[in-house]
Amino acid sequence: MNVRRSAAVLAAVAVIGAATPAAADPSPSPSQAFPSALYGDKDPKYDGVWRQSLALLAQDTVGVKPAAKSVQWLTRQQCADGSFASYRPDPTTACDAKTMLDTNATSAAVQALTALGGHDDVIRKAVGWLKSVQNEDGGWGYAPGGASDTNSTSIVIGALAAAGEKPDQVEKDGKSPHDALLKLALPCGGDGDGAFAFQPDKKGQLAANADATAAGVLGALGKGMAVEPGKKSDATCEKAATPQQAAANGAGYLTAALAKDGNHLMSALAGAEPQPDFGNTADAVVALAAQGDTAQAEKSVRWLEKNSASWAAQSGPAAYAQLIFAAHATGTNPRDFGGADLVKQLNATGPAPQTAGKTTSGAADEKEDSGSDFFGVWWYVGVCLVAGIGIGFLFTGRKKQRQL
Repeated sequence: MNVRRSAAVLAAVAVIGAATPAAADPSPSPSQAFPSALYGDKDPKYDGVWRQSLALLAQDTVGVKPAAKSVQWLTRQQCADGSFASYRPDPTTACDAKTMLDTNATSAAVQALTALGGHDDVIRKAVGWLKSVQNEDGGWGYAPGGASDTNSTSIVIGALAAAGEKPDQVEKDGKSPHDALLKLALPCGGDGDGAFAFQPDKKGQLAANADATAAGVLGALGKGMAVEPGKKSDATCEKAATPQQAAANGAGYLTAALAKDGNHLMSALAGAEPQPDFGNTADAVVALAAQGDTAQAEKSVRWLEKNSASWAAQSGPAAYAQLIFAAHATGTNPRDFGGADLVKQLNATGPAPQTAGKTTSGAADEKEDSGSDFFGVWWYVGVCLVAGIGIGFLFTGRKKQRQL
């Protein structure tokens, strides 16, 4: 699970009252397995739709045609109202009031299915649902009704743009998503220096957040997760009166943060030693490339080439997808990423694609269509809940989202 999803889990738990999750068996039963069409071999309870969407989008980005059953699995996850939950173990059962709907998963699915083509009805319903749960400030939270946050608002913007909407014209009570983002942008100077916050704290104060800033730059530019390199920008930090200036300010913050720690970002979960944050570094590379700040993006993608292999292998399809997006955004060959073939590695986490371009997929073993709880997911939720009590507000994606 990547950073954004892990944070999204925390957000969802907080929205429903910050209740401690019920105890789960830390060892899945040998008789239980996950859907054969799903990418990844860890419990999909909190990130099934998210990681499937990223995997399919990444495959499409590099010219790979995904397995038909994997695309069908994703479309069948949609609820009748157009929304997507994080994961529905039995899509034949209708969604109800207990279904934990997920703006991030819905938006990721829209981006993937739009890229793949041929799913206009699914996309139309999903976009309609996203519009129906827009907050009065113009933004979105992880769950419908939750306070707007930079990560969720930004990924919804990416979905709207992918679907052919004009995000700045999608308004609630006269407020657009860009209005919401500008409220979450920190001024130039000081510790924040143009960054985005995830959300205000209980006192309404904003704190710089690198993960939120990477998302916010893309959102302010109206971009999704898969981007082409942008036109070179020499903008300096100024008052963020427009989304474009907010994006430039956020990119400046990311450049400084990456350079400070050796061309990568660091994670800082409460009670844990800081360590390299590979997922957020990849997201920052994409954001900088989209803004046109290519010099630092290229330095950081070189760092990822040298250091991210173990993290990606442990984290699974969403991690491979993030690295593919970073490679694509900087013109780096994802089939020779520090000597690794990211496309082949991603393909190997699920069903063999219909076409694999220049690489040969190693399909994952067939798995039964069912689900179970995985210890690592519950452990992370526990850590996030403890950390959340101390800070009083949500930190994201989603998802994480902290890097597993």
